[in-house]
Amino acid sequence: MPMLNTQFVRFVIVGFLNTFNYYVIYLICNYLFHLEYLVSHIIGFLISMVGSFFLNSYFTYKVKPTLRQFFQFPLTYVVNITVSTGALYLLVDLMHMNETVSPILASVIAIPFTFVISKKILVNKVAN
Repeated sequence: MPMLNTQFVRFVIVGFLNTFNYYVIYLICNYLFHLEYLVSHIIGFLISMVGSFFLNSYFTYKVKPTLRQFFQFPLTYVVNITVSTGALYLLVDLMHMNETVSPILASVIAIPFTFVISKKILVNKVAN
């Protein structure tokens, strides 16, 4: 049980770093490059996902990343991008929330889904 708690704490730390990276990239794309908010969201998400792969491999699960895992890793985030993109759309377009704040809230909504799916897929992949 302590291993699960340690991994969860590490996952949360990586999540905060990943969310920060995503948000900075989102803001740069949206405000500096004047890209549409959903395009900025996707760009930030994809770039931060690469960082997340390496941080989760080395820090959270303490495994050496492989090229195969790198290409499988995005499968763990299909749910995350679906939930966060849907939440972002609902918050901005339907609830008329601010484009600057909404990505953070959308990311928080997706965290529980991401942890469950990532843990199941990555730990099973590592164990095999």
